[in-house]
Parts: sequence; C-alpha cells; structure tokens
Amino acid sequence: MADADHDTPTGRDYRDTVFLPETPFPMRGGLPQKEPLILEQWGDLYGALRKQRQSEGAPLYVLHDGPPYANGDIHIGHALNKTLKDFVVRSRFLLGYDVDYVPGWDCHGLPIEWKIEEQFRAKGRRKDEVSKDEFRAACREYAGKYIDLQRDQFKRLGITGDFANRYATMDYASEAAIVAEFHKFKNSGQLYRGSKPVMWSPVERTALADAEIEYHDHVSPTIWVKFPVTGASDDHEDDLLSFRASTPSIVIWTTTPWTIPANRAISYGPEISYGLYEVTAMEEGLEFEPWAKPGDRLIVADKLAEDVFKAAKIAAWTRVYQINPSGLECAHPLAALDSGYGFSVPLLAGDHVTDDAGTGFVHTAPGHGADDFEVWKAHGHHEVPDTVDPDGAYYPSVPLFAGLKVLETEGKKTGKFGPANGAVMEKLIEAGNLLARGRLEHSYPHSWRSKAPVIFRNTPQWFIRMDEPLKSGDTLRETALQAIDDTAFHPAGGRNRIRSMVEGRPDWLVSRQRAWGTPLAMYIDKQTGQPLHDPEVDARIVAAVAKGGADVWFTAPDSDFLGTHDVSRYEKVEDILDVWFDSGSTHAFTLDPRTAEHGYTGDRPAHWPADLYLEGSDQHRGWFQSSLLEGCGTRGRAPFKAVLTHGFTLDEKGEKMSKSKGNTTDPLTIIKESGADILRLWVALVDYSEDQRIGKQILQTTVDAYRKLRNTVRYLLGALAGFDEAERLPYADMPPLEKFILHRLHELDGQVRAAYDEYRFQDVVRPVLEFCSSDLSALYFDVRKDSLYCDRSDSIRRRAARTVMDEVFARLTAWLAPLTPFTMEEAWTTRYPDGGSNCARVIPQTPAEWENADEAQRWAKVQTVLEVVNEALEAARRDKVIGGALDAWPVVTGPADAFAAFDGLDAAEVFRTSGAELVHGGEAVTVEVRLADYPKCARSWRKVPDVGSDPDYPELSARDADAVRFLDAQGA
Repeated sequence: MADADHDTPTGRDYRDTVFLPETPFPMRGGLPQKEPLILEQWGDLYGALRKQRQSEGAPLYVLHDGPPYANGDIHIGHALNKTLKDFVVRSRFLLGYDVDYVPGWDCHGLPIEWKIEEQFRAKGRRKDEVSKDEFRAACREYAGKYIDLQRDQFKRLGITGDFANRYATMDYASEAAIVAEFHKFKNSGQLYRGSKPVMWSPVERTALADAEIEYHDHVSPTIWVKFPVTGASDDHEDDLLSFRASTPSIVIWTTTPWTIPANRAISYGPEISYGLYEVTAMEEGLEFEPWAKPGDRLIVADKLAEDVFKAAKIAAWTRVYQINPSGLECAHPLAALDSGYGFSVPLLAGDHVTDDAGTGFVHTAPGHGADDFEVWKAHGHHEVPDTVDPDGAYYPSVPLFAGLKVLETEGKKTGKFGPANGAVMEKLIEAGNLLARGRLEHSYPHSWRSKAPVIFRNTPQWFIRMDEPLKSGDTLRETALQAIDDTAFHPAGGRNRIRSMVEGRPDWLVSRQRAWGTPLAMYIDKQTGQPLHDPEVDARIVAAVAKGGADVWFTAPDSDFLGTHDVSRYEKVEDILDVWFDSGSTHAFTLDPRTAEHGYTGDRPAHWPADLYLEGSDQHRGWFQSSLLEGCGTRGRAPFKAVLTHGFTLDEKGEKMSKSKGNTTDPLTIIKESGADILRLWVALVDYSEDQRIGKQILQTTVDAYRKLRNTVRYLLGALAGFDEAERLPYADMPPLEKFILHRLHELDGQVRAAYDEYRFQDVVRPVLEFCSSDLSALYFDVRKDSLYCDRSDSIRRRAARTVMDEVFARLTAWLAPLTPFTMEEAWTTRYPDGGSNCARVIPQTPAEWENADEAQRWAKVQTVLEVVNEALEAARRDKVIGGALDAWPVVTGPADAFAAFDGLDAAEVFRTSGAELVHGGEAVTVEVRLADYPKCARSWRKVPDVGSDPDYPELSARDADAVRFLDAQGA
C-alpha cells in the first residue's frame, strides 16, 4: 500500500498548469431572459436566410401553412403544430434549401361572429339590430387584433417565417382570390343549387359540412310507433284488413320523435323476413299500463320481434303468417287528431334498411335524413315537406306543433332538447299509436364550434358536384382519389384515412347562412334558376372585392356589377362560402402569384404545388380535404406533393385537455418559466404521429434531457478554448479512440440527414442525445479528460482530442439548430462572436474516410470489457477499498479474443485508472481491483511508477514533468 507521503504531495501548486475547461457559456440556461435577446439579434432572420440561400443558388422548398383561427391566445395544439412546421423550415434551410413559408390566418366564420354578437349584446343590441356592414367591420377588427397577438406569440416560440408578408383569409386580395376560385367552379358547371337534408345547427342558424361535425355521446328519447295499415295490394291475404280482427299496424322505431310530423313514408328491406304478429298476453304486475293490449296485430321483422315485444311489455304473442310489406299503405299515426296528417303513407323498398336493430322498418321523413331523402326521390316523389325553420322550430303550417322548438337556441339551456319531442310523444299517446318509449345513449353529431347537437333539415343550398365529369373526363371524386394516390403521406396510414373519406363523401356543401365570410358572389337568373355566366361580370366582382373587400358585395348596387344586364332579372346570392372553401383556396393566393409560371421575379419565389402540407390528423376531413377538392376542381391535381399529420396533445394521464378539468398546459407559461427551447425539445422528443402527452412531470424529463445537451455543448466549449487551425490534426494521425468518435459522427450524420429529410424529428434528437450521453460523456470525455487537462498543448493525443471535439461541436450545433435554435445560437456565438448566425449554416460535409467499421467493432468489444471493469471499480468504491478510479490498478483476466481489441490502446487510459494489467486466462472476463502502489502525481493525481523520475519536478510523473517544463519554457 502506498504510504502517506506517496498520497499527499507537497510543494509547488500546479493548478495553474492544468488546462481546465474555460467558457463564459453558463451551466444554467436562463432561457426566459436570454431568448428574447437572441430574437432581437436575429431581426428578420427568415428574410436573411432566404437572401443567403438564393445567392447560393439553393433549390426551392415550399411549406404551405394551414391557417390557425384568429381567435384567442395560442394553446398547446398551436405550439405543437407551429413548432413542427418550424422544424421543417429550419431543417430545410440546414439541408441547403431556400425555404418558402408564409404564415397565415383563417379569419371568417362562426367563432368570431359569436364573440361579436356577445359584444353587441353587452351593449344592449341584438344582431338583427346591427347592420351587416357594421357587424362585418367589428368582426374584421376582432380578427386583426388576434392575428397580431398570435403572431407575436409564435415569434416568441422561435417560429421563423415570412411574417412580414403573412396572409389572412380576410385580406381584400385574399377575398378576391377566393371569389375568383369560386367562380371557376360556377363557370365549369360543377356548382348547383339543390334542396336536400343537410346537417343544420339551429344554435348557429346555418348549414354545416361534414368537416364541421364532431360526434359526442348523447341521450335521445326512443319511441316505437304504430302506423295503421289502411290498404293492401291483391297479393296480400284476404283477412289482413278483415273487420273480424283489429287493424294491423307496422311498427317503426326512431330516436327523433320530433321528425314524426315530417313522416311521408315507411322504408323496408326487400331481403328482410317480416311477420304479422298478434298479441296474446301482456306482462303483469307493472307500475303502469302498457299501450299494447291482447288482440293487437303488429308487423315487424321476424329477427327483431322479440326485442320489440319486450320493449312494449308484451308477454306472449302468435306469429299469424309471413308478410311482404310491398303494396301496403298506412295512415299517419297522427291522422286521427288533425286532417293535416290525412295523407297516405306508402311502403318503399330501401337498401339502407337492416334488421340489426329497431323493428326492420325505417320511419322516412325525406326532409330530415339523407337516406330518407334518397329513397323518397328514388320512388318518384319530388315534393319534400319543410317542417322546421332555421331556429329549429316547427313552421306555423305544421299541424298540432306550430312554433315548438326541437332544440333550445338561447339561454342556459342552449343545445338541450326543446318541447317538440315531448309534445309529439303526448300526441301519439292521445292518438293511440305509441307502442313503447325509452332512452338511448349513442354517438350523435354536434357542431364542432358550438358543441350543440345538430339536426338534419331540408334547405336549398349550393353544392359542388363530386360525380360530374370534368374537362378531363374524370369526376371530381375520381380526380381527388388519383391525387391521393400520387401524394406522399407521413405517416403512411393517412392515405387510407383520407381516401375512405373522399370515396364516401357527399357533394360538397359550400353555402352558409351567416354574415362574416366571403360571399358566393354571383347572380341567379330568376327565369332559369341558373347562375349567370359572364366573364365581364365576374371580373367586375373580383376587382371590386380586391379594392374594397367582400363587404362591397353587400353594399354596392347590383348595377355596378351587372353592367348592361337587366338588374330586375337577376337575384343576388348573399350566402357566404363554407370557411373550408376559404382555407382550401389559400394556395391560390399565397403560392400561385409567386410562381415563375405567373411571371414572378421577386425575392420571395414559391412554386405550385407545395412540397408539404402539415396539420393535425383531424384535417383529413378538414383543410387537407378542402384543399384537395379545391385544387382538383380548378387545376386537376392536389396543391400539395406530401401531407404530414400529427396527433393531439393530451394531459399526463392521457386524457383530453379541458379548462373545466383544469388539466391544460399553457405554452406561454412554459415559455415564461422554462423557455421556448424546452417546449421545442418536448415536441422533438415525442412521436408526433400519435397523440402525445404533456404535464409537469413530462416537462421535467424534457428539462433533464435539455441539461444533458447543454452540459455537453458547454464542456465542448470549455475544452476548445483557444483552439485554432494550426492545432488541427490530420485524420491519418488520429489515435483509435478519435477515429471511433469520427466514425460515430459519420454514422450520425447520415441518420440525421435522413431523419430531417423524412420529417422524423424524434430520430434526430434521440440518437444525438444517446451519442452525447454514451459516446461522449460516459466514454470519450471521461477517457480524454486526463489528456485534455494534463498533456502538453502540442501533444498528438491532445491535438487529436481537440480536433475531434471541434468536429463534434460543429455538427451538434448544426444538427440541433432546428430543434433548440436559441441554445445552439448561444453556443455558436459564444465561440464565434463574429461568425454570423448558427441558423444560416448548412450541415458540414462529413468526409467519407471517417467511416470506420473496424474501429466501431473494436470499441464495441472494448466497452464490453469496460463495463465489467466499471462494475468492479464501483464495488471497490462502495466497499471503501478505493476512493476513486486513480487509486486502482485493476488486473483484468479473460480470454485472448476479449483483449484483442486493446491492441494499440492503453488499458489504464480506457479504464481511467492509474494502471492496469490484462492477463490471458479463463473463459470470462474477471477483475481484481488492486491498489496503485505508487506515489501520486501532484498535477494529474495518477499513481504511476515514474513519479519523481525527473529531478526538476520530483512530485510529477514523467508526462506531467514534460508538460510543465514546456509551459515554463513558454512563460520564460
């Protein structure tokens, strides 16, 4: 054992001769204070990057922004979405592209209308007391306020883009372009006016498209209703309507009692087996008297008879015979109460009818259901009754129920059932035709804005045809499906999702009965009912909107647009366009005008189609689809080459975020408390293609990962203090460990480039984190610490280490620049104050000679032995045999092939011990931890035999004595 004199050197203080890391780059990020300063330094970073790349002749890449809604502060969904887009923009700049990205905002639509209605109500004014001009002006001002607010919040997040030339759907030029795109559909014959049931929101008083619908659990009343049979064709049994037996009734089941007044038919399935049943006994001991009674004769599907009778409390029955519903006629169940229901109700064959649930018959109200409408029309019926007004109340002409509301549209009960359902059920009881009733919880369509239930309601609306041949000969549906096949999807499953939606979607409903939006700016010939096709009229409309905004359509006299046409002959359409048509047209005014094909020669070039559209997975039925249909309908293809989708952000428990639950995570709070780079790193770490989770614990994990990255960069900066090109060592002179680290850089370089190219940001940050943790911190930095601190400044080993660390720094700061741009900018400018912005760099080219599979194999074997040695050293430390690794001189025994990898290496250096012996023997690697029984070097603290071998420096090892002599000579 070394004696006390060996362990405690005395004499000169050698601390000032050790090359300890030096850097002003702090350990703590201080991001909330530092990031705003960096944003100031960047200035118009995006403009500078485009200018630089264009001067370099870089290829163009276009990311088209899906517009967020200009309403409120940004939330975590905004932060995820915009950060992913920023990853794309910055990584494409990093890969050497000139990147076109113009942030935009969706401004029209109901959410803003509601806010403005609230503001006017607070002043004691109802919407109908406010002129459309004043109302639209208030909406425009409101949207403009939140565009400015969200823009500043996005910038604080580090989002880079052409904010100076941002687009908004409410800009005059945008509205004009949207009108021009609408005119293309009008003039190509794809547009038509149809009266059919559409999803209608009584709360919002407008039609809604599929993309504006979301499904929630909802409890509805259910009723089984009897329709008395009043007529039958000759092929039915003679006694069917015999006076000897009670009149048979067909039984229907529905979850919408309020639609019974609109009933005009009953649909049946031609392949379903039906029976005529007679009730023989009712259940006994009930607390109420059932509406059925012995002797009643009911017609239902055989498969469902038992379920129906159970609901009606029927205890016993007899199947009289099989019956074919074809040729039967019924009375309306309310006919006995009002002559307004005295019409005949026919039986119609329909493929939509099943015997999976209900009664096997479908109550058919053609004004309130898509299937109902289609089967009614298919059987030659044309008149569709209007029973419910825009507020969801029965029209005055509806017998028994005039004015009653289906849904409440005002006050605290908004969205709840109105009195209509109850009133209909009471009248059915009075008429003796309610067989049973109940309640059902089921998935029901709701407006995604108001969260209130919607109804199907027959209204005249404007549609774009999905199945009318275009100039190409293909229909819009066929063209869109081909475009989907031609598009790259990330993840790939998105293709099937949007494809199935487009395959089954109805015609595109594009009209809305609201005030704030882009109008369907066209005239209808009152004599023909068809839109006016006049290029000069269209041109005047578009020019006027471009000059004065869409408001001009509602304020200017018709003669300003119609010119020589007879004004009295034409009807102005004042409906507004579906907001999805607005946003689906954004490519037309954001990209098209800046393409070479349109003669653009400025410094903001774009191309069409865009390289990428990126939004949440819900946009398969929203913006992706409306853009797809708009592009295919006007240009014959999609306006994008690729589509990337991300999931939704949930809380730490995997639950949907809700203010009422108190489980939301505010991105602005994260930025204020921890910094934008922390939020950005969280985005980089998650698998964005699936739903992600966020919360305090998850963010703490992100902070820990950030510290690893920051500490790695900080160590590199400290170790590289004073490094210059004269110190750089050629690859051929590199020791094996340096060649291994350069191989890892070569390997990672390929992985990072491929991951960025394929938008796999998680596959950038996770391998880089692992590299920092395992290859650098746990191996390279630890092994080379002694050389960096104590070797002569001109030694091969130290020069090699600093050369490699320079290469590592150059790549880490580039690879991570798109993900944590503030921190990498701080690191880069700390080392190179006059080196320009780190964001302007491209990934350094990696020499092919760095690829070295042999060194990779060698160090894999070395690390296998190293793990065993480290475990033994840790055990010896726990047992207080040694204080630290430099107290040890391990003897490692094992088979020869286990040590072959150590040829040319200093085992003690690899083990971070003062010395080591490798002994061949045995089948497994074993370690005996012996003490280093030599004096302790006063400078490096290694305990080695040559301490004191240099008489000028008796307290140092030979290596350290040489290093100090070199330093002393330089200082002399």
